[in-house]
Amino acid sequence: MNVSNRLYVQPFVEWTNPNGKSPLRIAVLVGREKGLAPWELQLLDRLLADPRFELVALLVNPRPFSTKATALFKFVAHIDRRLFARLPPYTPTYFAHTRERIEIIRLTRRASDRKPDLPPGILERLRLDLVLRTIPEGLADDIVAELPFGEWAPNVADLQSGEAEWCGFSEVASNAPTISLSIYARRGSKRPPQEIDSASFNPKFSAARSAAFLKEKSVFLIMRELRRLADTRQLATKPIPPEPAASPGKAEVGRYIAGFARAAATRLRWELMRKAGWQAAVWTLYAGEGTVEDFEPGTSTELPPARNSIKADPFLFNRNGRFYVFYENYAVGDSKAHIAVGRLKQGTIEPLGIALRGDGHLSFPFVFQSKGEIFLMPETHQQKRIEIWRCVKFPLEWELHATAMEGCSAADSTLFRHRNKWWLLTNLSDHHAFEDHCSELYAFEVDGPSLSRIEPHRRNPVVIGSTVARNAGRVFSRHGRLFRPSQNNAYGIYGYGLNIMEIEELTRETYRERCIRTILPDFKPGLIGCHHFDASGGRYILDARLNR
Repeated sequence: MNVSNRLYVQPFVEWTNPNGKSPLRIAVLVGREKGLAPWELQLLDRLLADPRFELVALLVNPRPFSTKATALFKFVAHIDRRLFARLPPYTPTYFAHTRERIEIIRLTRRASDRKPDLPPGILERLRLDLVLRTIPEGLADDIVAELPFGEWAPNVADLQSGEAEWCGFSEVASNAPTISLSIYARRGSKRPPQEIDSASFNPKFSAARSAAFLKEKSVFLIMRELRRLADTRQLATKPIPPEPAASPGKAEVGRYIAGFARAAATRLRWELMRKAGWQAAVWTLYAGEGTVEDFEPGTSTELPPARNSIKADPFLFNRNGRFYVFYENYAVGDSKAHIAVGRLKQGTIEPLGIALRGDGHLSFPFVFQSKGEIFLMPETHQQKRIEIWRCVKFPLEWELHATAMEGCSAADSTLFRHRNKWWLLTNLSDHHAFEDHCSELYAFEVDGPSLSRIEPHRRNPVVIGSTVARNAGRVFSRHGRLFRPSQNNAYGIYGYGLNIMEIEELTRETYRERCIRTILPDFKPGLIGCHHFDASGGRYILDARLNR
């Protein structure tokens, strides 16, 4: 099964609405007819690509903003946007071919209350199921009340005026660990707004960059919940209404400038170290006795790095009672890594050699066994595909066994069996301006290490949010329970912490997990991150990032 690099197309073209349900009829409320923002064009493209939706109209509100911003804030936001949020243009695929056939309807203002209004009879003619809003000023309450599923918007749509936006502003100012994205629905004046879903993301060093990033991510969250609605025709909401933040005042602008300067100085220091040939991110390994259910990193023994051998992403493999470690390996100043292997001994790793080396960067050497054979599935996202290698002579000789997802940017992929089915979990980056593997987890039912059959999960991406989505090791089956280590990316740090997630339900239609434990980089002195875990035969190993 060929998986297109247009990930938003492929998972849906083989499906039709269950039980013969007609497509959801949707209109998108924007602030202008032309010159739409990249994230708005992405949203329109995905709606048009999916047969479960019918994009009926573009509603244009000529007065999309009601909030005013101070002159100081507008100046700071302008500089921030020009320096750090200049995005490449987005060229639409489906919208470019169909925009002439999509009806454009301009809103007017009522003389009585100056609320946005539709021309008479439009709702009856369009037969809309819902409206998606990308601007702060939405439809009047009485119009929204007539929509079966209301008016939807991401919270980032509210945090802007005509001259500036303040999404991420307070988070950068306060050095917050995460920034929240939520999708909510308005149902009219008699029903308060309610949250449909939410996710947390790692803040960027700049508020304008954080806002642009969250807008791109909001498309994934909106589309997943729209697909759920199309399948079930039931809108599940949470009884907590969103509270949009007000435009920043002078005091908050001052705190933002200080917070931004702090974050920018850290980023500049790391960049200067990288250009000077000093590796800013140095990882070390810790090993101990325990399982995914009960390991205690505070009692572990460090397996320290060397200048010519920095180790990360360790995987254990127990062969004939001996423990081997496969790991990402690089030297200070290297621009790419290879896969090395060593034998785990008391307090040290005895290097055995290079298992895999390629033209691009290699990491996350997931090693596993199936039907008596040993396989290795490293991260090869720079090659834009997933590769599985079969062991010819353990542990240093391997041959290419299978490739899949040609054209896709996949990271930290893992295979496992659950109830007599093989599953692939991978972090795909289907991006425009921000290549990011930390925010979406995709699930596929597959036929095993050959990867000749790949069937997408109906709720892909099954997990959204940089604090939980990215894989941090293999999936463990213990006493009838499934555990998935995941990264907790926060405080602007990649690999800040480590979660142990329990997968409570996994079928082709459902995925549910919960976090049962989070490991922070405080179990040993001098650490600023930890982002990978593996265990085998009563032993475990993890990596941690040193504060250098």
